[in-house]
Amino acid sequence: MTTPEVTVRGAGIFGLSVAWACCRRGARVRVIDPGGPGAGASGGVVGALAPHAPEGWNELKAFQLDSLLMAEVFWAEVRDTGGIDPGYARLGRLQPLADAAALARARERAAGAAAHWQGRAGWEVIPAAEARGWAPASPTGWLVRDTLSARLHPRRACAALAAAIVARGGEVTAEGADAGRVVRATGAAGLAEIGGGFGTGVKGQAALLNFDARDRPQLYAEGLHVVPHVDGTVAVGSTTERDYEDPASTDEQLDEVIARAAAAVPVLHGARVMERWAGLRPRARSRAPVLGPHPARPGQFIANGGFKIGFGMAPKAAEAMADLLLEGREDAIPDALRPERSLPRGGAG
Repeated sequence: MTTPEVTVRGAGIFGLSVAWACCRRGARVRVIDPGGPGAGASGGVVGALAPHAPEGWNELKAFQLDSLLMAEVFWAEVRDTGGIDPGYARLGRLQPLADAAALARARERAAGAAAHWQGRAGWEVIPAAEARGWAPASPTGWLVRDTLSARLHPRRACAALAAAIVARGGEVTAEGADAGRVVRATGAAGLAEIGGGFGTGVKGQAALLNFDARDRPQLYAEGLHVVPHVDGTVAVGSTTERDYEDPASTDEQLDEVIARAAAAVPVLHGARVMERWAGLRPRARSRAPVLGPHPARPGQFIANGGFKIGFGMAPKAAEAMADLLLEGREDAIPDALRPERSLPRGGAG
């Protein structure tokens, strides 16, 4: 290809999504990652696109809402352009309610969803019997059902984005030179290199089970995501580990996750474990994604820190970064997502 106008370092969900958004606007784009698409945390197995609770509304929750509402069109265009199905489906989510206090709080949140979700998604309390056997055990006999949550197959999504970028004339390569505007979307390692506690990697372990519930909603119970995928598997995860020896190894903590998932969702009991996965997810000091000028590399940009919510935030984050890269506009990036929110006192290390 001719000299790129945008170079993206990192082929995870943020890097690929930013590159795709720039390609859609006609820019020449190069994505560079020695490991290939989805080699890091974005190559995991869970793929839960779930909203924050519809209360205590703020700019981060509003940004996430916009992104989740954009997702269906975003992923359909990616699929149609590159020819790979990312496994997206907006099938909602079910959550158990443990006691009377949780039941009352859930009903209050329904009003928050009605106020903030623009009438485009709902949050309601339903009898567990309505779930027709696919539901977490609920002590109260009631569940929360939201219609905003969606699922995505992480590896297929990264492959689909890479294919779409190439189909639009972009380049996805293991090596190459920086040219044009440079975006660093290099995950946990990229946060750590900034120094000063700007960000780090948090290990997560998850598993894929051989259980076909592909047309059913995702579940959230006992602190675990249970996500049916389009290929007839169910993902369960994950751990949150700040202390670890090997970021890529699985251990008894994942055994506990699998056991908890089977206890919370009894129909999963005995399902064969098809894959065990572990990796580092990038977490910025602010706990929110980081979008904007790079705090330690003058003239470059950063799109990173999508800890646990990266796939859900990617469509909106990509468009906001394309505004910045191609038009010089930062107005679509909320203050909560700007790099300075994660800088230690005294600036980058």
